Amino acid sequence: MALRCFARPSPGARAPPDSGRDGAGGSVYFTRDPALGFDVTEPDETTEQRFIERLLARDERAFNELVQAYEQRVFRLLFRMLGRRDEAEDMAQEVFVQVFKAIGTFRGDSRLGTWIYRIAVNLCKNRMKYLSRRHAGEQDELEPAAERLPLSEGKGVTLGETTRPDQLVEGFQLERVVQACIAELDADFREVLVLRDVEDLSYEELCEVTGLPEGTVKSRLHRARGMLKAAVGKKLGEKVE
Repeated sequence: MALRCFARPSPGARAPPDSGRDGAGGSVYFTRDPALGFDVTEPDETTEQRFIERLLARDERAFNELVQAYEQRVFRLLFRMLGRRDEAEDMAQEVFVQVFKAIGTFRGDSRLGTWIYRIAVNLCKNRMKYLSRRHAGEQDELEPAAERLPLSEGKGVTLGETTRPDQLVEGFQLERVVQACIAELDADFREVLVLRDVEDLSYEELCEVTGLPEGTVKSRLHRARGMLKAAVGKKLGEKVE
């Protein structure tokens, strides 16, 4: 059996109403909004710099635009890492509080979005350490939440193309298994897997977020993918390619 968890979504795929896509599989949430000061998907340097200057000037509207642009992306990352919706929601608020407090320290040596990811990951890892001491092994919301927040909502992960209803049901079942197995990975391996294969960050961005050299990132990602395949295969009782 082939594990189709690292393919990109098909253009015509439908998505749930709250997934950030329209009902016909149209534009994702993070497209350019005329009301926003910059395009968070592919901002050019000049436009992003102007937006950062507004943030540094404590422009309240700019901060609101920042939250609007990144809140779902940050929440998705935190949910994949923490496995609990309530924790992810609380942590997302904390991320933006820290962004607002620390914006004066942003040096511009990375993309703004990468810097926000770095804050989110660091806060998330601290929270995971705390939770692991209090509730070892608890990931109770991850499986039921699969239907509300599918992997295909991420940039780089989907079930693969399915057209028949029986294939779709099978795909959702596999997706829940994959999510549960991701939640069981050690934090360091889960981090690079989610950032690369769900959020579709480049290796350069991964290095900036994690603070690791590229060789370490690639090695850790390779091991994480191998562990994920092995875990999914064990749960399904068959070999995963």
